[in-house]
Amino acid sequence: MSSLFITATNTNVGKTYTTIKLIEAFATQGIKVGVYKPIETGVVDFPADANMLLQACQKVNPKFHQLTPYDITAYTFPLVASPFCADIDKTINIQQIVNKYTQLQNYCDLLLIEGAGGLMVPLTDDYFMIDLIPLFKAQTLLVASDTLGSINDTLLSMQALQSRNIAFKWCVNRRTQNDTFEQITKPFYDAYFTQWQTLEALLKDSLFLKSHLHKNKKFML
Repeated sequence: MSSLFITATNTNVGKTYTTIKLIEAFATQGIKVGVYKPIETGVVDFPADANMLLQACQKVNPKFHQLTPYDITAYTFPLVASPFCADIDKTINIQQIVNKYTQLQNYCDLLLIEGAGGLMVPLTDDYFMIDLIPLFKAQTLLVASDTLGSINDTLLSMQALQSRNIAFKWCVNRRTQNDTFEQITKPFYDAYFTQWQTLEALLKDSLFLKSHLHKNKKFML
């Protein structure tokens, strides 16, 4: 069983949107895909992100039909904050997150895992979102924004992954369709990187999609 961890350079970059699009794209390749949102904050009555993810997954994988949004999350908290700060009573147990992951693995060939915030978002006082990636032995997709400041956030996120020898692919989510992207961000990406992709291009990249048909195949920037 293979898993792909979707993270981002910061909050509000579009991880849920990206994950939903990946569900649809992988399904077109005949991959039985599943989804997992380990922690969602800002949940008062209902986990909205988990619900959107589950609805997308249910369209392509019958084994998720009987699940609820709470079945694909390990923890939810009402406060809009990092899991550590939102978890006022300090209830987060990493093993519980692993147990839910193991359970959902049984329902799919590829489990998409959507993180919360960015890589260094704390879950506990000594455990961060990035620490879940090797725990799940997951491949990693880093999603960057198209707004001012994304260069700094992207390079720092890449350094965090590289410092832990975590292989990853990355893309830019043109979520805002900000006209200034062509002037304030793209010139540096063109100069600094041999190649890079928008999310739209990644979703059409058959090599990226088909790489997940082989659970032991890894990719690197």
